[in-house]
Amino acid sequence: MDQNIKEIEKIIEAVLFASGEAVSVEKLSEITGVDVKTMRKILTNIEFMYQSSERGICLKEINGKYQLATKSEYYDYVQEVMEPRASQPLSQAALEALAIVAYNQPVTRAGIEKIRGVNSDSAISKLLERDLIYVSGTMDVLGRPRLYRTTDEFLRVFGIKDLKELPELNESIDKSFFEVIEDE
Repeated sequence: MDQNIKEIEKIIEAVLFASGEAVSVEKLSEITGVDVKTMRKILTNIEFMYQSSERGICLKEINGKYQLATKSEYYDYVQEVMEPRASQPLSQAALEALAIVAYNQPVTRAGIEKIRGVNSDSAISKLLERDLIYVSGTMDVLGRPRLYRTTDEFLRVFGIKDLKELPELNESIDKSFFEVIEDE
């Protein structure tokens, strides 16, 4: 069985490497023929293996999905070979709207504007364009306003597994948390 686990680990690494995107535990289970519970254990072992080894990559969990990623300390080196991104840092308005969506999802444009006190069309458009939020549906009321939620890309950019890792919402929240987006 030990050899079988090693082979499954290799398959998982190959799939995650080739995908370049986060892959769900369920999909990895389907591909390998291993039940979900066992798959979670295998992924935990792989994650630990990368953490305890002196390698430039790690296994990241993003909202119940897994992805191979570069360790943050090697970002500058990797950036040297990547195409420069044309995107500019998010504006203060976009960061405010993003925080509102993150902490109040699902939320409508009107809900965002009520909290911000100003029109947020441009900020919402920018967040949709950057794939940090998405339309998750509509409210069942007159006008059917769109509901917005954060994406897995939001989690990836901010380096968190899921929304439970967001800092507690209070008056003294460290604003630097939402400035990570400017380093893209």
